[in-house]
Amino acid sequence: MNTTEETVHLINEGRELHVVVIEDELTIAESLRVGLTYEGMRVTVASEGRSALQIVEEQGADLVILDLMLPDIDGMVVCRRLRAWSEKLPIIILTARGEVQERVKGLQLGADDYIVKPFSFDELLARVNAIFRRAGISRPVTVLQVAGLSLNLETREVTLHGRAIELTPTEFALLEQFMRHPRRVFTRQTLLSRVWGFTYVGDSNIVEVHISNLREKIGDHERKLIRTVYGVGYTLRPDDETMVA
Repeated sequence: MNTTEETVHLINEGRELHVVVIEDELTIAESLRVGLTYEGMRVTVASEGRSALQIVEEQGADLVILDLMLPDIDGMVVCRRLRAWSEKLPIIILTARGEVQERVKGLQLGADDYIVKPFSFDELLARVNAIFRRAGISRPVTVLQVAGLSLNLETREVTLHGRAIELTPTEFALLEQFMRHPRRVFTRQTLLSRVWGFTYVGDSNIVEVHISNLREKIGDHERKLIRTVYGVGYTLRPDDETMVA
C-alpha cells in the first residue's frame, strides 16, 4: 500500500467545530491549540484583539476563548464587540485577573464563563463541553482506524479487532499522533512537545517507557506496527514495508 488513505480511515459525523483562541502568551496559546485539536476541533489562534475580531467576522466561530490582557485593545472591549456581533456566540474569558468585580464585569458584558489562570486543560475542556451542551451544539464524532485499531476521539475509547483496550491519557495521545500521521517519523523531542507539552522539562526517556507500554497493550510485541527508526525516532507502519527496523 502506498497511500495513507489505503491504511487509515478517518470517520467524521457532523460539522467540525471552530474555536478561536485570543491569547498573546505563546505557550498558553499553543497548549490550547494542541489540546483542542486533539479533541477534534479546528483551532485558530490570534494574539491581538483586532485581528481576532476580523477572524471571527470573516470565518465565523463556534466558541471564543478570550484573554483579557491583550497587547492592542482590552479584552473587555473585544468581548463587548463579539457580543454585539452575535448574541449566541459562546465566549469563555481566560485571564489572570481573578478579582470578583472583574469576573462580574466580564459576565455582564456577555461572557458565558470565566476561568482564572493558572488552570488545568481538563477543567477548561469540561467547561467547553458544558457550554456546547447548553448551546445545543453537537460535537462531531471522529474515529481513527488502522490495522485493526479503532480510536474514538469523542468517547476516548480504543479497540483492537473489536476488543476494548484500556490506555492512559498519555498512551492515548501517543497512539492518536501515530494514527493521524502513519509512516511519519516522529523524533523524541516532537513527541515530548506534542504529548507532554512545550514546558516539559523531565526525563526524555519517558517517551521510550510509554511507547513500550503502548506496544504491550496493543499486542505489538515484535514492534511491527510502531517501529523504531534508530537514531531518529518512531513511526507507525500499518503495512509490511521494511524500510525501518
